[in-house]
Amino acid sequence: QVQLVESGGGLVQPGGSLRLSCAASGIILRIFDMAWYRQVPGKQRELVASIFRSGSTVYVDSVKGRFTISRDNAKNTVWLQMDDAKPEDTAVYYCNAQRQDVEFWGKGTLVTVSS
Repeated sequence: QVQLVESGGGLVQPGGSLRLSCAASGIILRIFDMAWYRQVPGKQRELVASIFRSGSTVYVDSVKGRFTISRDNAKNTVWLQMDDAKPEDTAVYYCNAQRQDVEFWGKGTLVTVSS
């Protein structure tokens, strides 16, 4: 059974940092492209950052220079380091694994950026 379990969400003040983790089980992480998405109620799920099997990364413009996605295939884990958090980063963050036509999602972790 494939599971992606996100953790690390919570309340952070504007300008603060948070590190999200995605622990994968039931899959061989190194053969999947991994990503973090986020969703605010009433809006579409948005791609935040991707890290491909090659290790290359892509970020949505709004988080460039503030967020860093990384992976450790040996630990079957992906992280999203969030620095200089802004109120508009408030959302449920989801971990995604994709390979060809196969896709898996975690259940999400809530991040709230507020003073």
